[in-house]
Amino acid sequence: MTKEFATLNYDGKEIKLPLVVGTEGEVAIDIGTLRKETGMVTIDPSFMNTAACFSKITFIDGEKGVLRYRGIPVDELVEKTRFIETAYLLLHGKLPNEDQGNKFSTLLTENSLLHEDMRHFFDRFPRGAHPMSIMATMVNALSTFYPNVDTLSLREAVDTSAARIISTFRTLAAFAYKRSIGEPVVYPRHDLPFCANFLNMMFDSPVKPYEMKPEMVRILNSLLILHADHEQNCSTTAVRTVGSAQVNLYATISAGIAALSGPLHGGANQAVVDMLNRIAKDGNVKKYIDKAKDKNSSFRLMGFGHRVYKTYDPRAKIIKQQCHDFLDVMNMDDPMLNVARELEEEALKDEYFIKRNLYPNVDFYSGIIYRAMGIPENMFTVMFALARLPGWIAHWKEMIKSNSKITRPRQIYIGKTPKN
Repeated sequence: MTKEFATLNYDGKEIKLPLVVGTEGEVAIDIGTLRKETGMVTIDPSFMNTAACFSKITFIDGEKGVLRYRGIPVDELVEKTRFIETAYLLLHGKLPNEDQGNKFSTLLTENSLLHEDMRHFFDRFPRGAHPMSIMATMVNALSTFYPNVDTLSLREAVDTSAARIISTFRTLAAFAYKRSIGEPVVYPRHDLPFCANFLNMMFDSPVKPYEMKPEMVRILNSLLILHADHEQNCSTTAVRTVGSAQVNLYATISAGIAALSGPLHGGANQAVVDMLNRIAKDGNVKKYIDKAKDKNSSFRLMGFGHRVYKTYDPRAKIIKQQCHDFLDVMNMDDPMLNVARELEEEALKDEYFIKRNLYPNVDFYSGIIYRAMGIPENMFTVMFALARLPGWIAHWKEMIKSNSKITRPRQIYIGKTPKN
C-alpha cells in the first residue's frame, strides 16, 4: 500500500511529511522529522491542534457529540455497568467477567484502609485548606508508605497500586470531609460496594446512622462513570507529562489532581453552583440570560458550552434526565435547583445560545446533583478527581508501555538578545 504524505514547500525545498490515520478516520500529519530536515519547529499554543500521543482508551467526536471508552458508548456503560466495572474496562481494555469483577472488587476492599500513621497528617493542614490541595498532598505521600510503581522499579503489581489509589482516595476524601466538620472519621466497610461505601463514610454518624438510599448510589455510579475519562484534557496531559519522567505512580496522579483543581478544569461544577446561588438571590433568571448575551457584560453562564463539543455534551444528555428524576424522587425543595431548571429551559429555546452551541454541559448537572446529595461545594472537584482516577492510571499505563521519551516541547524565543 502506498504511503500518503502531506507536502510542505519552503525555501525552494519540498518536504514530505507522512499522514497518520486513526481507526475512527482522524488524519494527522507526522512532523517527527521536520526539525531534522528543515531546522524548523511548529508552534501551537495550548496544543489546540496537536495530537501528543497514540491512544486506545477514549474516543471523542466533538462535532457529533460522541464519547466512547474502549469503543463502548458511554451511555451504554451508564445503563449497564457500575463504576468499578467501567474502571476495570479503562484499566484493562475490556469489561470484567464475573470472576474478574469479583477479584477487582476484593482488591479495592482490601486496599481501602488508610495507613494509620497518615491520619495524623490531617492535623497539620490549616482548617481552611481546600480539599483538593489536601488530596494532592496525601496521594503524593502514599509513595512514602508503599513501594513505588514506575518504569524502573515495579516492586509490586501495578494493578494493586491502581486499586490502592482508587480505593484509598475515596477513604481520604471522606476523612478530609469529616475532619472539616469536626466529626469522627468513618472507616470503610467490607460489606458495602464502592459507591455505597463512600456515601457511608461521608454521611454516617454515631448519633445519626446513614440511611442508604438506592437512588443515591445509582446517581453516584452514573456521575463517576461519566467523568471517568475524557481523552487528552489538561489533567491527563499533566499525568502523561509528569509520568514520562519515570516518576512513581502516586506522584504522577498527584500532578493530575493539582491540574484538575483549577477553575478552568475541574472547578467548573463549583462555579455553576456559585452562579446559581447568585441568580437565586436576585430571583430574576431572564436578567442573567440577557447579561450573558450582552457583549459589554462580563457575566458568563457557567456550565454552558464545551471546549471540545460543538453540539450537546453527550454526558449532559445522559445525566440531564437522571438529574430531573433524582430531584423528583428526593423531593428537593431548593430555590437554587428551581433556578437551574428555569435557566436550562430558557437557554435551550433561545436562538442566541442554540446558534453558538451553548448547551448545558455535564458540569451544569453534576453540580446540581452533588448539592442535592448533600456533598459540600468545596468537595465537588474532589468528586471529579475520584471519578477520573481510572482514566489517569489507564493513560499512565499506556504511556509507560509505549516506551515514549520524556516530554520536552520546543519553544519560540522572543526575549532579549545580547547587545553588540
